[in-house]
Amino acid sequence: MEHPMSLKARRELLAATAGRYQKASKKEKQTILNEFTAATGYHRKYAIGLLRGYTPGQSPELRNNRKPRSCKYDAEVFVVLESVWEAANRICSKRLVPFLPELVMVMEIQGHLRLSADVRQRLLAISASTADRLLRMRRQGASASGISTTRRGALIKSQVAIRTFSEWDDQCPGFMEADLVAHCGSSVGGHFLQTLVMTCLSSKGIGQK
Repeated sequence: MEHPMSLKARRELLAATAGRYQKASKKEKQTILNEFTAATGYHRKYAIGLLRGYTPGQSPELRNNRKPRSCKYDAEVFVVLESVWEAANRICSKRLVPFLPELVMVMEIQGHLRLSADVRQRLLAISASTADRLLRMRRQGASASGISTTRRGALIKSQVAIRTFSEWDDQCPGFMEADLVAHCGSSVGGHFLQTLVMTCLSSKGIGQK
């Protein structure tokens, strides 16, 4: 619902009240503030900011008195952060940020980074939450699903003849399931490596060969 006092009238009241409020005692300020909020409908904290921050000749609205925030983490910082994140195998920001000084130093020594003092200072001052915010879109776009080159399930056991020297026992250590992990990226075409992963069914221990 629109306040009965117009914006122009509230600004005029602020201009007439601010000087008196700034010079008043603590007890007098409470009285002036009560009268001002009752007339304008402003929240008390917002009204205090207006009364304290107003100076003649300036816009009476507090939001217009605020200086625009500079962009501390611009595209230049983001590019470097992304490079370090990729080099660290895209680990989460809470693990990445504590090691930024060491990672940046090593990448500079190896010639992968050339940073100005200003960019380095801003990068090393970044928090984990800010790094998460900057990398959010990049991380979402990088979450590609893997490609499976094998099938799993009971059907495999019935199709493939397996000769054992004892009865199959899932509860006894030593009975293994094996699978190949294809390191092929998003395509199975061409040459790529595979890792043989063997899992002990009882202990869930994993060994690689």
